[in-house]
Amino acid sequence: MTTQLSQPKIPSTDVLKAQAKRLRADLNAQGKPVTHSATLEMVAHQWGARDWNTLSVQATAPKAGWTPGDRVSGHYLAQPFKGSVIAARLSGSGMWSLTLRFDEAVDVVTSNLFSNLRRQVNAVVNANGISPQKTSNGQPHLVLDQH
Repeated sequence: MTTQLSQPKIPSTDVLKAQAKRLRADLNAQGKPVTHSATLEMVAHQWGARDWNTLSVQATAPKAGWTPGDRVSGHYLAQPFKGSVIAARLSGSGMWSLTLRFDEAVDVVTSNLFSNLRRQVNAVVNANGISPQKTSNGQPHLVLDQH
């Protein structure tokens, strides 16, 4: 029986660049001066990538998608929610079209004079679960928590 080790999650490019900066400082302290680009390549090799460009693409690539039945949570029009993905479709531009059904209806009106409850919404989000559409105060319509 063989055991497969899962690939560790690649951190953000900011974290990877900080690793390269520390590596460069350590090597320089040992009297082995190297360029920053050389240490970026070394960090890429440590993470199993061919080169820095490959690693930086892997670090910024979408980590997950959505499928019907997935449980999600986040904020819709600044209101917290929990719910399920009813439908999900990835477009060629990397945006996701989602239909979400909330466990409890969300009031999408900020007025104290009346309410407008929604139980299901259609939304478009990027790979990070954030909609490009924004409210008048600049907040995204939908922000999904990372899962």
